[in-house]
Amino acid sequence: MHLHRMLRTIATIIMVILPGQALAVEFVTVGPRAAGMGGAGVAITTDAYATYWNPAGLAILKSADIRIQGTGQVTGREGIVNALDDLNDFNPNDPSPANVARAQYIKNQLNQPGATVSGLGSGGLYFKGHFGEHAFGFNVSDVATSGGFVSSQVVASGTTIEGQMALRGLEARQAAFSYAYAFADKTFAIGVTNKIIQGAAYNTTTDLTGGQDPNLIDNFGKAKISTSYGIDIGAMYRPSSWLRFGLVGKDLNQPTFDAPGGLQYKLTPQVRGGMAVNPWSTMTITADMDITSNQTLVPGLKSQVLSLGMEQTVLSEFLSFRVGTYKNVQDAGSIFTPTAGLGIRIYSFRMDLASGYDFDKGGAIASGALAWTF
Repeated sequence: MHLHRMLRTIATIIMVILPGQALAVEFVTVGPRAAGMGGAGVAITTDAYATYWNPAGLAILKSADIRIQGTGQVTGREGIVNALDDLNDFNPNDPSPANVARAQYIKNQLNQPGATVSGLGSGGLYFKGHFGEHAFGFNVSDVATSGGFVSSQVVASGTTIEGQMALRGLEARQAAFSYAYAFADKTFAIGVTNKIIQGAAYNTTTDLTGGQDPNLIDNFGKAKISTSYGIDIGAMYRPSSWLRFGLVGKDLNQPTFDAPGGLQYKLTPQVRGGMAVNPWSTMTITADMDITSNQTLVPGLKSQVLSLGMEQTVLSEFLSFRVGTYKNVQDAGSIFTPTAGLGIRIYSFRMDLASGYDFDKGGAIASGALAWTF
């Protein structure tokens, strides 16, 4: 069919634009519906969040809505979260042999290969409208990524523990406008998002000292500000009422931002695909997968996330129950992290919440949103 050929053509264009090695930051989860479903949103998002997830989704459903959301996620690896807590609680004034041994233990934990921490976040205002088969949307939002890793080996001499951790971060403060069009009775839709991005880039170090809180959040230092623009392209294919496929390529023009210390952070293309199945009208089962293997702000760490989720609505979406899980398949030490969420709708108002916890690495995700549909 010509629709299949068109979908393959869009995918080919996106892949041709990609460089030989993808160097993008991590794909950030936006909104509690996706967060509750393991971070899957490319094939199911048809509301205002489609301006982020997949602009083609704007044209699949004739609706208008306004949404406000905030989502945060943190992931610790190789026990670094517990090691930093132990560092803060350590008493350098206790010369006992047990405390000296504890200093060595903390040092070894912090110096472990792969002991890193990453933080992701998003927040903003999102709007969707439509005109016939045409749909549009915009958002004013902030999508943030960050990473921390030991840059100067931690040493322990007696009860004195000293070292340094590098902190990197990028806030993509953006104003985005999306347009989408559906044809063939909404069997197929395409969309594009254009973004003006103010990048706030961070690059600094903080001391790791026994008995002192490293307080990573407050030690990122002063940001270097620069401005660029980004282009996202998406497609959605719905061959039947119960099956849907989505594909999105983000930041295809590779916006670049200056960072302190002469560094540059480049958002090279991210490509993600998804599919969704509706066994019955109130049940959605969905899966997303990063097609690109994206680098992060932590050296040597890549991100390629598989997300799985399910949603059951009851009483005409008065209640929505969601569960899911996600895993970074590029991180051999990661496990599937469970997530869950709840949505409540009363007339045109709705509230959604979601959370998840990584019982192995100590990572967590949380998201909340308010929305008005009309």
